[in-house]
Amino acid sequence: MKFAQIIDFETERIDEARELLRAYEEQARSQGRDGGPVARTLLKDRANPNRYLAVVQFESHEAAMANSDAPETSELAQALSALMTRPAAYTDCDIVEHQSMR
Repeated sequence: MKFAQIIDFETERIDEARELLRAYEEQARSQGRDGGPVARTLLKDRANPNRYLAVVQFESHEAAMANSDAPETSELAQALSALMTRPAAYTDCDIVEHQSMR
């Protein structure tokens, strides 16, 4: 079953956070790493301009846990947490249905 993790965080340094994510994703592509995220969506809370939700999708829960255990992912998490104004909250979800409307 496909899997998604929602990461709820706050930062005043979103451009730096986005650059860290881009670098991480580029490194994963260039190394040909398997099992990493298959999609990522970054949402900005309209009521709280420093709050963001990252929805990261994986092929399976097992792939997500393997990715979570990778040293590169731990390094990314540490670097991102230094940019946050509060600890991130994580929600793990099975994707029951996904429908593209266009």
